[in-house]
Amino acid sequence: AFESELGVQAPVGFWDPAGLSSDGSVENFKRRRATELKHGRIAMLATMGYITPEITGKFPGYLSPSAGLKFADVPNGLAAISKVPQAGWGQILLYMAYCEASQTQEPGTAAYAGDFGWKVLTSSDPAEKTKKLNAELANGRLAMMAIIGMFFQDGLTGSAWGDWANYTASPLRAFESELGVQDPVGFWDPVGFTSDGDVASFKRRRSVELKHGRISMMATMGHWT
Repeated sequence: AFESELGVQAPVGFWDPAGLSSDGSVENFKRRRATELKHGRIAMLATMGYITPEITGKFPGYLSPSAGLKFADVPNGLAAISKVPQAGWGQILLYMAYCEASQTQEPGTAAYAGDFGWKVLTSSDPAEKTKKLNAELANGRLAMMAIIGMFFQDGLTGSAWGDWANYTASPLRAFESELGVQDPVGFWDPVGFTSDGDVASFKRRRSVELKHGRISMMATMGHWT
């Protein structure tokens, strides 16, 4: 029912592993699409907000003259949360409320579909417009993953860029000099099998990995030859 909607792109196609749209409800689909679009746009801004100060530097002058707080005094990333004065957070929340309440976003309205009248990267060509709308969804999805990754790395390392050298408490450091640790990935254990730091378990898994790798190499050559 939704395979022709925006955001259905190769190579994944229509991707709904949780089956949220399995009931075929158009109303629920449109509500989730509006939410996805809004979150994607916020995530794109947040991602750029993380990266830009690292590249271009910060504004000159004071963020809060009354508190004697300069823009340069505010660190990047999560550490900035505790540095911004309460009045500053109040202004941010008021602006967010204005953005939400300034236009009607009820089902069936243009704003509900993500059209707030600000059209910079649009096109009069239907095919080109569809391409750009698909790109917005794809970039928003990527940005949502990116900003969560940035938060995670920042929380562990204290660095907006996620410098893992700062994460001295990582149990993975016990195996960073082992065979198989290669650029650009480095020590890769996304499931956390080695998080307990158990050397015996690591060596057992390494022997199993090596054996399975050798068998797979022979099987692959046997298939081709």
